[in-house]
Amino acid sequence: MAPPSHIGFHHGLLDSLQSLLTIITVAVFILTFVAQPFRIPSASMENTLLVGDFLLVNKQVFAPAGKVWAWLLPYETVRRRDVIVFHYPVDPSIHLVKRVVGVPGDRLRLGRGLVFINGDQLHEPYAIYRSTHPDVFRDSFPALSEGDPGIEPQWWIDLPHYVQAGELVVPPDRYFVMGDNRNDSQDSRYWGFVPMDSIVGQPLLIYFSLRESNGTGSGELPAETQPPRNGDLGKVVGVIEDLARWDRTLQVVR
Repeated sequence: MAPPSHIGFHHGLLDSLQSLLTIITVAVFILTFVAQPFRIPSASMENTLLVGDFLLVNKQVFAPAGKVWAWLLPYETVRRRDVIVFHYPVDPSIHLVKRVVGVPGDRLRLGRGLVFINGDQLHEPYAIYRSTHPDVFRDSFPALSEGDPGIEPQWWIDLPHYVQAGELVVPPDRYFVMGDNRNDSQDSRYWGFVPMDSIVGQPLLIYFSLRESNGTGSGELPAETQPPRNGDLGKVVGVIEDLARWDRTLQVVR
């Protein structure tokens, strides 16, 4: 017969394994059905979201009502100004994040750096317009007098069918989305509407934000933030601070 201490050890090991498996199961369930992490790869949503931001996305927020998680994560309808994560309609294997500008039934047009919905200007304190070359298609959407090399061919063919009196009419179960960085965003202007069933969820918060590389294409850090080799603790701390935007950690996405 094994000593009692051995029995206690085995019971303790089994209890620890059971607890670990429970944690893993809950984590997998949450990541599969409730929330999912995403990383921002482009500047199209600046300054709301920056390259290197890591998002935790609520995957249940736009789910059909009546699900069991409603008490924890209330279900909502998609509204104008919502930031959403969705499958890129041209290539569903790619996830994109943009802001909803037009909802079903809206009549939309752009002009003079402004968005007009149903004839009224949409208030957008989050939108930025950085200086760039003039573009009639981009800046006076849905002007159909000239195209743009970045337009998806099928969207250019379909676009006139949705235009009435110079305004784009958003069809049922479709959403018109744009990046907050309006002059540097490939969005609904260039490839069309986002179907409701392509929406993955809504970002909850930025749980981490990694600074960009030096832009040389090598992926290396700038010289002043290279890891120190002399073992100086202060420099190590400095490098860690420079690697991330700590002031963005746990910031709610709006």
